[in-house]
Amino acid sequence: MSRVKQLVGKTYFVRTFGCQMNLHDSERVAGLLDDCGCVQVEGPAEADVVVFMTCSVREKADTHLYGEASNLVRLPAAPSGRRVVAIGGCIAQRDGEALKEHVPNVDVVFGTSALAELPALLVSAFEEKGDGVFVDVVEEGRGFSADLPSHRAQRFHAWVPIMTGCNNFCSYCIVPYVRGREKSRVFERIVAECESLVADGVREITLLGQNVNSYGRDLYGEPRFAELLRAVGATGVERIRFTSSNPKDLSAETIAAMAETPNVMPHLHLAVQSGSSRILKAMNRSYDRDEYLRLAKDLKAAIPGLFLSTDIIVGFPGETEEDFLDTMSLVREVGFSSAYTFIYSRRPGTPAAKIEDDTPRSVIQNRFDRLASLVDELAHEANQVDYDKVVTSLVEGTSKKDDSVLVGHSEKNQTVLFSLPEGHTAGEYVGKMCDVHVSEARTWYLRGALVGDPR
Repeated sequence: MSRVKQLVGKTYFVRTFGCQMNLHDSERVAGLLDDCGCVQVEGPAEADVVVFMTCSVREKADTHLYGEASNLVRLPAAPSGRRVVAIGGCIAQRDGEALKEHVPNVDVVFGTSALAELPALLVSAFEEKGDGVFVDVVEEGRGFSADLPSHRAQRFHAWVPIMTGCNNFCSYCIVPYVRGREKSRVFERIVAECESLVADGVREITLLGQNVNSYGRDLYGEPRFAELLRAVGATGVERIRFTSSNPKDLSAETIAAMAETPNVMPHLHLAVQSGSSRILKAMNRSYDRDEYLRLAKDLKAAIPGLFLSTDIIVGFPGETEEDFLDTMSLVREVGFSSAYTFIYSRRPGTPAAKIEDDTPRSVIQNRFDRLASLVDELAHEANQVDYDKVVTSLVEGTSKKDDSVLVGHSEKNQTVLFSLPEGHTAGEYVGKMCDVHVSEARTWYLRGALVGDPR
């Protein structure tokens, strides 16, 4: 996209809520605005354009958006004298112009498929004299955001979407309604993008989709994700990760590709959501407890040392103590390395939102606390495996609490901390592979000392 005269010199700030797909979309929004002649700044107070990329999976995201967007009216005037507020992502797709009711100062609303239209919408907003809101939430007939320019947050890492949308319609989930149905990118274009990224110095690629395991079914009649993993591995990129994976589509071929492709990292996030077959059926998850346990067993047999993480919802409508105990026992049996645990959040427009439930909040909170305690225990155990060993960390930056401490992630996606060697700067290590001898293995991180030189 060429420079847009009405936007040249305008400053912008992007605030991202939610999943990795939103992080990727935010990088594309930043790339678009860069190409238009805009200048990125560090905060909303310095920005002529403030863009919120939103998530609608949980109610908390709505609350954060409404609070942060409304607070912009308290800031000093924008550098250009006019601040345009744009809201994109899943909440924008879901609510459209109705967002004005919750965020009176919104000027632009653009849906999940309308990223490319943002510059034109911003121009209209800057030229508008009244109090209108410019909306584009059209889904059909749009290309992939991956076709747009990108402003990567990290030069050594790239998000690569391989598909958009979801066909699963889990009863609690809003994603199919705001991201649309599954649509896969052409296989060769994904591989070509990865080759280009490797040539540009990218060392880690994360393949993105709402359900990567079903990649290609809509284009080729059957999933080709296992084949794609092998093809991306052949590009020579040092690290490959992917998310999200639905257990119902995780095939033996994909497990084999993970095991046999050395640059696919030994970490998998495989959301279980519940350990109760009854609740899984109510969630429309299309697998049961025993099927998940078999998958976990197969994965760990094929990939020794695999770090397996998951998502779990507590308090789904109708969940009993027996259902919850099924979840606790599954978590113990699988031995997850980490887990993201959530209290069920009712999402308007989903089938589960219509289910009445009179379980006291105190009971749900108690279950959540018990599960969180078990998850902490297992995470601590999992990290002990690497105590007194050397792990390789791809360094991402410095600690928010102490800029003398470098932070990165291991092959198994553990957070790894080590002290910045005396006489050196963080810039010498960011984006480099560093071997770290682990002297502390805590619940949520490893800490140690640098061994040898970065590479």
